[in-house]
Amino acid sequence: MRVRSLMIKDPITVSDSTSVQEAIQLMQANSVRHLPVVDRSKKLVGFATLADMKQGLVPAMVTGLSLADLMIKDPVTIHPDADVEAAALIIYKRKIGGIPVVDDDSKVVGIITVTDLLGAFINIMGILTYGSRLDVDVGNEPDGFEKVSRIIHDQGSEVISVGIAAHRTDKKIYYFRLKECFIEPIVKAVQDSGYEVVSFAG
Repeated sequence: MRVRSLMIKDPITVSDSTSVQEAIQLMQANSVRHLPVVDRSKKLVGFATLADMKQGLVPAMVTGLSLADLMIKDPVTIHPDADVEAAALIIYKRKIGGIPVVDDDSKVVGIITVTDLLGAFINIMGILTYGSRLDVDVGNEPDGFEKVSRIIHDQGSEVISVGIAAHRTDKKIYYFRLKECFIEPIVKAVQDSGYEVVSFAG
């Protein structure tokens, strides 16, 4: 999945001459927490966050600090054709809330935020789809995933999504989200096949 498929296209932008108070009002009025700062040709020159603007509001009123003084200069950016995983990794490692998306000419074409990535994760994992969940430890068995998937299928259920836990132990736990079903017969069939059912619901 590419960043362009998740990003907010044509985001609200400001210039570095925008006042701190104006930037805060603009963010609050549009329910956003980030504003790319651009020049006249729409090229990125900085990144303003609501937290930074609020923190600098009083000093700005007293000492005349401007948005240009408080914005993030040379912010990390990402290309619209980059993988979503790359954006998620940047946000996670840098502990930031969003990234401006720029094209080959450094012009702002979008913004991608934690909320956008979380929405994609929820959609991919089918979390909003009402159903059942089955967490299974397949141990070190190489084809454990395939075998458990076959058991679920043979029991008449359908897998919506699968996740895997990256534990630092010998355990390899798969999280199966299933279409709504009677989960108990599936749990028994999985256990009878020698696998540990860590938890289940549905």
